[in-house]
Order: sequence, then structure tokens, then C-alpha cells
Amino acid sequence: MTLRLVLAVSLDGRLAPPAGGAAQLGGAGDRCVLEEALAWADVAVVGAGTVRAHGCSCLIHRPELQQQRQSRGQSLQPPLLIASRQATPVGFDPAWRLWGQPLQLWWLSSAPLLAAPPAGFARQLALESWQGLLAQLNAEGHQRVLLLGGAQLAGALLQEDLVDELQLTICPLVLGGEHSWLPPSAQPQADRWLLQEQRSLGDGEVLLRYQRKGNS
Repeated sequence: MTLRLVLAVSLDGRLAPPAGGAAQLGGAGDRCVLEEALAWADVAVVGAGTVRAHGCSCLIHRPELQQQRQSRGQSLQPPLLIASRQATPVGFDPAWRLWGQPLQLWWLSSAPLLAAPPAGFARQLALESWQGLLAQLNAEGHQRVLLLGGAQLAGALLQEDLVDELQLTICPLVLGGEHSWLPPSAQPQADRWLLQEQRSLGDGEVLLRYQRKGNS
């Protein structure tokens, strides 16, 4: 099983401007490699806070990537697993674009589950531990898991040393503020990464892809 964290960050490691909210730091090059990562994935995981900030999720638009998934017997888009501490999607606006996107939505909660998934969700899963969740997904055949953020989710999985790959698009911006791609409380293991790829994406953006040591 492989868990890959994919983020676009500023030169000073920020996910968003000081004011916060929805941020699209990456340009066309970042969009391209993000779609490639989505096409690779069996399932994508994102924090509920990130969904609240954007009101939607990333999609694969390129026909050749959708065809790759179809040739493997997969849906055009990977299922989206939204992680929360709540049993229901509190603060999710019915007017969001999310509900009209061609996605199968799964709800992941550390709270006791309801008798049925929340409205709009095809499935609900219990989060007792991250290791347990990943083992469950792996047993179901979901061996490629894509983590789309946000910072709290990334920090939790890195601290438990469960992230196998880092895919970072470095954007030519200096933003400042408190919205780093890892929360200050996170204490991941240092000196654990090997550079696998570096690529210019155009417009000053650079893709860096690292693999966790011992995972080659």
C-alpha cells in the first residue's frame, strides 16, 4: 500500500494567505500533476475543513487520464473520503458544487457512526486509528491512497510515519501568516525522505516528489 500526500505550497511553506480561506496557489502545471495523482489513486482522502474552505473537490478532467482509470476497471474519479471528528457533515452547505460533482462521497468519522451514512454520502467508515483505516482500505483493494490535506490531517499521518510519498508543488509566492502545510504541534520524524523526482512545471513552479526511507 502507498499513501501519497499531495500539496501546493508557497516558497515559505504556506497553504493559504494570512487571511485563510480557499486558496488556489498552483497554476496550470500544478493542476496537471494533481490530475495525474488523482488518476493514480484508488481513493482520495481530504479533511472536512478543507472541503468547507472550497465547497468542492478536485476532479480529473483530462480524457486520457479518465481512460487510464477505465482500462483498469475503475470509476472516472476516485472515491472521496472526507475525514471529520463529527458524525455528520456539520457546516456543509447544500448549495456547494461538491454535491453536483461526479464523485462517490464517503464519510470518515472519529465519532460514533449513525445507523446510515449522512445524506449525500454512499458510505461511512469509523476512524479508530489511522493504521486500522489504512489496513481496512488495503484489504478492500484500495492500495493507492491520495491525501489532499489539510494541514491537521497531513500532520497526524506524518507524525504516525504513515505517509509513504510527498508530492509538493512549490509555487513562486511568499505569503507569510500562520497557514503552514504542517501545524506547529506536529512532530514528524526528521531526515526520512529520498528525492525521487524534480520537475519544472512552468511559470516558476517546481514539482518535488520524495519517498520515505525504507519504502523503496
